[in-house]
Amino acid sequence: MNNNYYIGLMSGTSMDGVDAVLVEFATHVPTLVEHHSEAIPPPLLHNLHRLCLPGNDEINRLGQIDRAMGKLFAKAVNNLLEKAGVDKSAVTAIGSHGQTVRHMPSLAMGFSLQIADPNTIAAETGIDVIADFRRKDVALGGQGAPLVPAFHQHVFASPNTKRIILNIGGIANITYLPGNTEAVTGFDTGPGNTLMDAWIQHQQQQPYDEAGAWAKSGTTDQKMLQHLLSHPYFSLAAPKSTGRELFNQAWLEQQLSNFNYLDEADIQSTLLDFTCHSIANDVLALTTEAEMYVCGGGAYNLELMSRLQALLPHYKIVTTAQLGMDPQWVEGIAFAWLAMRFNLGLPGNLPAVTGASREAILGGKFTAI
Repeated sequence: MNNNYYIGLMSGTSMDGVDAVLVEFATHVPTLVEHHSEAIPPPLLHNLHRLCLPGNDEINRLGQIDRAMGKLFAKAVNNLLEKAGVDKSAVTAIGSHGQTVRHMPSLAMGFSLQIADPNTIAAETGIDVIADFRRKDVALGGQGAPLVPAFHQHVFASPNTKRIILNIGGIANITYLPGNTEAVTGFDTGPGNTLMDAWIQHQQQQPYDEAGAWAKSGTTDQKMLQHLLSHPYFSLAAPKSTGRELFNQAWLEQQLSNFNYLDEADIQSTLLDFTCHSIANDVLALTTEAEMYVCGGGAYNLELMSRLQALLPHYKIVTTAQLGMDPQWVEGIAFAWLAMRFNLGLPGNLPAVTGASREAILGGKFTAI
């Protein structure tokens, strides 16, 4: 039996599907053995979107969607193993991020809530599950996010080389790897794909703007762009993290009320620049020149990558594929890595990133037996 096999499960703020990866940790650098994406059925996706905002009968909906997502995550695992031709007995554990439905770390009693019942995943797959990675960090005074910088440091850091790992999912986050004795830093920069996705879904019933083509056809409105960039989140000091609770379709509609004279494509272009400028402003405050490696769905938005390069002329901007890791699967691999860290009794957070009072072993174990 290969005791080095772990599975990572991830569904991010974009809610564009459940990513499942089979990973081998035989060496320092993890090896991606197989990957699979499981679509979220439209009725379930609709209820997830509702659950991300305050509403009536939340507890009943939360309980039912938690179980439904657990079954969907388990389906992703079973389909992944079938695709890989690997028996469940070969897998040490599943690391499940779950689906964030509320992230409020800055309240007086902060919290971060992820669903996709790990007991259901364990029962449906017959594999032990490590889950609930964020709440230990929150209990120690941290944001509980982002958690991927510890993984980025492990696999992407290089001596004497400044690197920024940029993950563009629904929300964008960065990890700064200074390449020397300085502490690794990281935080959420703000919206990634979430507002662009919301706008094209509303206007064209498309899940996302393929390669940024619609945004490219428009012209950015500078007045609207500066209005969006004036949001207080961008003046906060790290550690900081955000999500759909702040940047969502309802917020977008409110912002657009003063700009309803704009063409739809111009709004899409402005939203893309909003993502690019908020990222560029933050990374330039860290260092004016570095290597940038992009992962997440935004890595495939060619217009986004082009505009980001224009804002950061002294940066080398490529995807994590240049470092040997497919940009689509980096986060899934990270949660397989966190499950492995749990099993080895090793910490998974970086206090300099999250603001926690100390390092900690993250997650809890849910056995299949």
